Amino acid sequence: MGTELLQKLGCNYPVIQAPMFGVTTPQMVAAAGMAGCLGSAALGDIGYEKTVQILRDCKKICREPFAANIFVNHIPPITEDLRTRYNVTKNILYNLAEELKIEVDLPEIDSTKPAGYTEQIDAVIAEGIKVLSFTFGNLDTVSVNKLKSNRVVLIGTCTSEQEAQQLLDADIDIICVQGIEAGGHRGSFTDENMPKIGGISLLQNIREMTTRPVVYAGGIASRKAIEAVKLLGADGFQVGTVLICSEESALTTAEKQWLASIDEADIILTKSFSGRYARGVKNAFIDLFENSDYILPYPYQNKLTGPFRSAARKAGITEYVNLWTGQTFRNLSFESTEKILRNLVG
Repeated sequence: MGTELLQKLGCNYPVIQAPMFGVTTPQMVAAAGMAGCLGSAALGDIGYEKTVQILRDCKKICREPFAANIFVNHIPPITEDLRTRYNVTKNILYNLAEELKIEVDLPEIDSTKPAGYTEQIDAVIAEGIKVLSFTFGNLDTVSVNKLKSNRVVLIGTCTSEQEAQQLLDADIDIICVQGIEAGGHRGSFTDENMPKIGGISLLQNIREMTTRPVVYAGGIASRKAIEAVKLLGADGFQVGTVLICSEESALTTAEKQWLASIDEADIILTKSFSGRYARGVKNAFIDLFENSDYILPYPYQNKLTGPFRSAARKAGITEYVNLWTGQTFRNLSFESTEKILRNLVG
C-alpha cells in the first residue's frame, strides 16, 4: 500500500514517527528509521543555529533519511496590553515557584518572540533534509517554491476540510489529517473556533477531495487500527502517543509512570501551558490556569511557562509539567521505539 507515499518519504513502511517537541530525541528519530519507518526531528519554533544543531545530532546517528518538522503559526505583535498581561502572568509563575520551592528565571517578553520559520527552512535546505512537515498553519508561497526547487517533499497538517483545501491550493505534496483524538497540540490554523472533528469523519471527507497521499494521525496504536483506517482511505499513518513512554523518549521516569496510570477522565484539551489547544493530562497547573485571564496567546504563553515547566520537571513535580497524550493511551510500552514500531507494522 501507499507506493507513491513510500517513494516520497523514502522508507519501507508508511508510518511516520510523530514530531513531538520536547519528547522526540535524535535517538527516537534514528530508532524509527531502523524500524523501516520515517523518523521526524521536532524543531518547533527554534532559531537557525539550534535547528542546525538538532538536525546534525540526528544525522550523526541516523542510518536512514528522516523528516524535519516546524511550526508555521502567525506570531501576534507585542502590544502594550500584551506586555502588561505578560508581566502579570510572569509574577504569578514566580509566586508559584516560590511556593513550590523551585528556582526559575523567566524571560522578558521581548526575548520570547520567535524570528519566524523562514530561517528554519534555510537550515533544513542547508542540511540536505528532503522531507519537511509543518503544523499550525500553511507555508507562504515563496517558501513553498524555495523548498520545491530544492526537491523537499512537503507534509502539511490539517484539522478540517477548509484547512485541507488551503494545503491543496498551495500544492503541498502530502496531507496529514489530524483527528481530535490525537495527543499534543492541535494542528489547526487558528485557535478561534478551533475545529473539533473526529478523525474518521475527517479522513473520509478529505479522501474524497484529493488523490494526493493522505496520512492519518490520531488514535493509531495497533495493527487493527492501521487496517481499519487504511480501509477508509489513508495511505499512511502518523503515531505519537504509542511512543511517549519508549526508551528513547525525553520524558522522565516519573512522567512515564504517571502516564501509565491515567484513565480517560484525566485527559483534557487545554491552552494553559502554551496558549494553543493541546491534548494532555489534567493536573494542578491546568486547574490553576484553565479558564483564567492568565493565559497569553501562543507563543508567548509557551515561552514564558517553558522555564517554569523545566524547573518543575527537574524537581520531579509532575503536577506542574505538561504531559501530552492522545485518547488511545492504554498499555503504553516502555520498550524501544524500534521494537514498538516493528510490532505495529510487522
